[in-house]
Amino acid sequence: MALAEEALRRQLGKYKFRDLTIEELKDVSKTYPNFTFSMNTYTFKDGSQKDLLNFSGTVPVKYAGSSYNIPVRLWILDSHPFAPPLCFLKPTASMGIAVGKHVDARGRIYLPYLQNWSHPKSTLTGLIKEMIAKFEEELPLYSLSSSDAARQSELLSYIAKITEGETDMKSRSKIGSRNEGCFNKITVVGAGDLGIACVLAVAAKDVADKVVLLDLSEGAAKGGTMDLEIFAVPNVEISKDFSASADSKVVVLTVNSLGNAQTYLDVIQSNVDLFRGIIPAVSHYSQSAVLLVASHPVEVMTFVSWKLSSFPKSRVIGVGANLDSERFRYILTNLLKAEVLAKDAWVIGEQGEDKVPSWSSCNVAANQTEAMAARNSREKVANRAMEVLKGKGQRSWSVGLSVADLVDSILKDKRKVHSVSTLAKGCCNINSEVFLSLPCILGTSGVIEMVRLEEDPLVQEKLQSSAGSIHDLQQQLKL
Repeated sequence: MALAEEALRRQLGKYKFRDLTIEELKDVSKTYPNFTFSMNTYTFKDGSQKDLLNFSGTVPVKYAGSSYNIPVRLWILDSHPFAPPLCFLKPTASMGIAVGKHVDARGRIYLPYLQNWSHPKSTLTGLIKEMIAKFEEELPLYSLSSSDAARQSELLSYIAKITEGETDMKSRSKIGSRNEGCFNKITVVGAGDLGIACVLAVAAKDVADKVVLLDLSEGAAKGGTMDLEIFAVPNVEISKDFSASADSKVVVLTVNSLGNAQTYLDVIQSNVDLFRGIIPAVSHYSQSAVLLVASHPVEVMTFVSWKLSSFPKSRVIGVGANLDSERFRYILTNLLKAEVLAKDAWVIGEQGEDKVPSWSSCNVAANQTEAMAARNSREKVANRAMEVLKGKGQRSWSVGLSVADLVDSILKDKRKVHSVSTLAKGCCNINSEVFLSLPCILGTSGVIEMVRLEEDPLVQEKLQSSAGSIHDLQQQLKL
């Protein structure tokens, strides 16, 4: 490093804190002599470019009794050391990326050390040490078989573009050149109880030609996933490889982080970290898919999916209050014998205690006095129905049936109305980017149109309150 110091000093001529940066790089070179340094052009998401110093090499990791050299690449910003570097894995064609809490499908590395970066406490050698520690908890790469390596090579070319700085979504080539025609394929991400329930419900409804279950858990197949393999459910494929999801018409997200988070915000942030490794991958392999989010909290995770995918808002929806709406109408029709009221009845807003009943058209008399009486009567019936609804839990199999119902409407282009989580900005005087359950017409392209609701000041106030609390929560997340 000493011999190259003058050359490096010239290369870093535009760096604001050149001397501090060089001192740090000397420490890196002394501790990890295998790293090589170079200057390359990095293209940011907004299209701007900068010549940045980057260094590549391997970090030693011990995992499950074996030793590994994990290839990485770090880009040093020109405001270093007051801004954290951009970190990526640099896998070879024979390596697969193990998407996890700290690594996404593109190989981008996310660590608490980066999120909490603060000079002079934070250093490059400290970052690399934490990287090694986290990789020893969860190995970020795995060895591919020859057939898997062939499928991985195309994704690696995309990763290479990302690590070189190319982030234009339009530049990505579509995986698979064959014409699927009317082949209806869906992917369910997550092999927990909810994921398996969705697979079984979709298979029972016979709405898809093929269902792929992406099992992102570590280790061999077990539990319900193993049972699916044992009993060979027709047209169901189980895979750990994101490329198996290619050309899906619908991608259902059911994963939830099982970390040791202490607060509600920590739990959601863990889910965000998990989605950061999933959404770019499924979006890459199925660029025309509808993303259907069933993970919790559904409003926030649908927003996260929309942001991470760069899909249009119409193609990112959450399961929302579809199940509650169907139950609500069933209770009105079959238990309370109010079939007329049930026709245009919906449960909307935020999942949980803050959901609210509403109607998409007015079923009351034209006369003002009669209208008021009819509204009061309807409100009493609706309150009774909501009380019954509160006693109904949302078990995995019931949510799975609801998901199958939504998938059916999308794949068959039914133009049926469902109460789903959709971008609510512009509705009911909501000005923030939040997702709430609202009645929408669904088709092959997702949300075709939002159904106009009957104006009700109390309902609007409830929706605005939910939007405000969700927006405040979203502002605290690190995307």
